[in-house]
Amino acid sequence: MIRKAVIPAAGFGTRLLPATKAQPKEMLPIVDRPAIQYVVEESLHAGLQDILIITGKGKHAIEDHFDRNFELEEELRKSGRHSALDEIRTLTTQARIHYVRQPVLLGLGDAVRYARDHVESESFAVLLGDTLLRPAGSCLKKLVEIHQRTGDAVLAVEEVPADKVERYGILEVDGGRDGEYVVKRIIEKPKREEAPSNLAAAGRYILLPEIFDILDALPPGKNNEVQLTDALQVLAQRGKLRAYRFQGKRYDVGNKMDYVLTIMEYALARPDLKGLHEALEAMLRNGVDVMDEDFPAQGES
Repeated sequence: MIRKAVIPAAGFGTRLLPATKAQPKEMLPIVDRPAIQYVVEESLHAGLQDILIITGKGKHAIEDHFDRNFELEEELRKSGRHSALDEIRTLTTQARIHYVRQPVLLGLGDAVRYARDHVESESFAVLLGDTLLRPAGSCLKKLVEIHQRTGDAVLAVEEVPADKVERYGILEVDGGRDGEYVVKRIIEKPKREEAPSNLAAAGRYILLPEIFDILDALPPGKNNEVQLTDALQVLAQRGKLRAYRFQGKRYDVGNKMDYVLTIMEYALARPDLKGLHEALEAMLRNGVDVMDEDFPAQGES
């Protein structure tokens, strides 16, 4: 049974500078909630309340956000803002959140290694802290179900356009019934004509406890980093890795364009912001003046 979730959130967020110089990218708001709150809520929706967040330098705001603020709660109570009070209390009481620090950023695989003492000998979930999925929880529930049925590690995958496979680790798979596959191997950023599929990892995993010994045995790669993909490759070679093509949408809030689009989509889906459609249409009809400031080219964002 899967009981624990791990959320890596130690990265610098350099593609969103200068906003992330003193604020974690995971704490940037999607309308009125920080991105990582959606990830924690996704874990809760899947029934995983024991959560370890892997942080790094400058990430104290994450811990503050998930801690109780008694002065704020009292102010909300006095002012009669009971719905807001209930929301922040629920956030801090439903989940059991722990923290461990990754002192040096040496890759996602290295970050996962810091969860060893917390998960011990159990299989566990990994949810990337800058990746949101909708609908929340349904994909993770399916990964848990597949793991419980097969005993294998499982990763969520999505179909990417053929002209973008060179940006991703692409899976070679067998099967495909009901969106479930056996993974044969993972090819990192293949050429379009050499890609065995268009299935790419979507930032959600169920991992086996043996992943830690695999990660420890891996030689460091580029920039002395230890990559989770390399460890997954070993599991695939052992016949212990499956993939699930989830039904929904993935949002990457780690770069400027996708971050802005994520805010817009989440806002447009909110019933309390129902006037936004008309406001955006009016703005586009009237046109928007290009700003004079010196912004980087789109490829640099």
